[in-house]
Amino acid sequence: MAMLINNQFTMRFRYILCFYLFSFFALKAQSIVESPDGKLKVSVSLNDGKPFYSIAYNGKQFLENSPLGLKTNVGDFTSGLVLEVNVNQNKIDETYELSNIKQSKVHYTANETVFSFTKEGKNAIDVIFRVSNNNAAFKYKVYPQKEARSCVVQEEASGFLLPEGTTTFLCPQSKSMVGYARTMPSYEIPYTVDASMGKNGSGDGYTFPCLFKVNNNGWVLISETGVDSGYCGSRLIGNDNGLYTIGFPMAGENNGNGTAAPGIALPGETPWRTITVGETLASIVETTIPFDLVKPKYEASKQYQYTKGTWSWIMKMDNNTTFPVQKQYIDFSNAMGYETILVDALWDTQIGKDKIVELAKYGADKGVGLYLWYNSNGYWNDAPQGPRGIMDNTIIRRKEMAWMKSIGVKGIKVDFFGGDKQVTMKLYEDILADANDFGIMVIFHGCTLPRGWERMYPNYAASEAVLASENLHFGQGSCDNEAANASIHTFIRNVVGSMDFGGSALNKFYNSDNTPNKGSKRMTSDVFALATAVLFQSGVQHFALAPNNLTDAPDWAINFMKEVPTTWDEVRFLEGYPGKYVVLARRKGTKWYIAGVNAQKETLKINLKLPMITAGTELKQYSDDIKLNGKVSTVKINKNQLVQLTIPCNGGVLMVN
Repeated sequence: MAMLINNQFTMRFRYILCFYLFSFFALKAQSIVESPDGKLKVSVSLNDGKPFYSIAYNGKQFLENSPLGLKTNVGDFTSGLVLEVNVNQNKIDETYELSNIKQSKVHYTANETVFSFTKEGKNAIDVIFRVSNNNAAFKYKVYPQKEARSCVVQEEASGFLLPEGTTTFLCPQSKSMVGYARTMPSYEIPYTVDASMGKNGSGDGYTFPCLFKVNNNGWVLISETGVDSGYCGSRLIGNDNGLYTIGFPMAGENNGNGTAAPGIALPGETPWRTITVGETLASIVETTIPFDLVKPKYEASKQYQYTKGTWSWIMKMDNNTTFPVQKQYIDFSNAMGYETILVDALWDTQIGKDKIVELAKYGADKGVGLYLWYNSNGYWNDAPQGPRGIMDNTIIRRKEMAWMKSIGVKGIKVDFFGGDKQVTMKLYEDILADANDFGIMVIFHGCTLPRGWERMYPNYAASEAVLASENLHFGQGSCDNEAANASIHTFIRNVVGSMDFGGSALNKFYNSDNTPNKGSKRMTSDVFALATAVLFQSGVQHFALAPNNLTDAPDWAINFMKEVPTTWDEVRFLEGYPGKYVVLARRKGTKWYIAGVNAQKETLKINLKLPMITAGTELKQYSDDIKLNGKVSTVKINKNQLVQLTIPCNGGVLMVN
């Protein structure tokens, strides 16, 4: 009898032991999410009730144990959590087409795992990880708590712990309600490159996206996507020992109006945090992760056209937003084969609505449509330029848009936002949704970073969110640093969304007469200007060209600017380093455009591999001599698909097959 009891006890013990061992190993196996190619691994763990994750690529650590979790007014979901043994795993395999991003046809494959956490025996949050080749992303799902069906997210614990020795390429967040007419932050602070960790910008963190060089292992780009009216825009806060955490908007943004902490209905989800990882910058430059993770929020009301255009303001400033000058620019766009002009600030008082109707008809007869500038504000800054008090009010805005539709206006450019609060994100979304009802495209200026908006909002065109071309007019310092900034934006800002830069000037001087001793002087070459038309991606472009360029710029430069596309089918990173130089290739149909610029004092000489071009192919080449005099020639790709490039400081190169 005793032997029977002993055997039963032994069998039961073994059963229990096997059960726990199975559960343990199952948990360990399921706590790792791999990319489809198996190179990128995300490990999720729980340490004393606190959730963490880490990221490795090809066996090398890119993010060390980094915190996860949220603190809300209905529960603290950063500690005291229990990770459920069973996890939900999915394979993602999607294709989509989007003509106004860096790649027109995308095949997105990823592995998704939902990690469910409980607290005190009840559902608390899910952490949803998506891992594709070179990209990891996560978001939270928050469950109802007791009777609560809504919550305020007071703090997001999400962090990114970079290995020791990592260097940074970051744009400091500006303080709120500073700058011109108290319109900042507007993502217009210069980047610092190759800086050490351990800082926090100017005290308020950094704007997305944020680039890091992880020793000799490779690169990490951190950003966010899918931000809409349901959340706020976030920033990155620098801490000690290589830890960066998510920060919400500053309380003073938008003149103190609106809450800094976002509210969500329950159950509800947060936006995606994205981490792009690669051994080379190709993984950073070529990623489509901002668009892979989102879906359109509404149907396009029409087939929107992505166009090239001109604008007078960059050379002629506010005083020349007049009927005769805008008519001249319509003629100029027509001569260039462009489809639009941008009529900038103060048209409401310096032209007037009746004359805008006349201008729109004149443009239509020439095949040139209008984009009209608007001030976004109501109550959140002091920008005086009109039209004001329209875009912030639903009733007035829709009435204005109906008028625009009636006269054939193609799009609007809305300026001076200055904040990332949830109430401001709702304004962006409301403007876009209303504009779509009237078939109007939207550019944002003096604004936040776009976060997947090209796919979310079908009539979205571009955002500034960068130290753009207007600063070239305002100060010689920006002109002196133009090449360095071009080689930064290509690797960071423009990677995650369309960039309304408004560049490619062919004037030697930033003034209406293109004469010395008046305004700032362009330090870069004409070939550089052409190259940035390829390097900078935006579906809608209003270039900084002027009517005088038809006679005072080289014919080869004007002819190229007539033909350069604004939408692309593919991008490939070829060579470069942020702040020093960059060479990219973009494809339109079967034609490749290879563009490069050099910010280094020394002339850049490289043997460039062009695997997309057949050996023996002859390319048209635009190049500079040491004095930045441009010329056009031909170059043949050798049998190894190599071509020799020489780019002087502040110069450029461009090749077209």
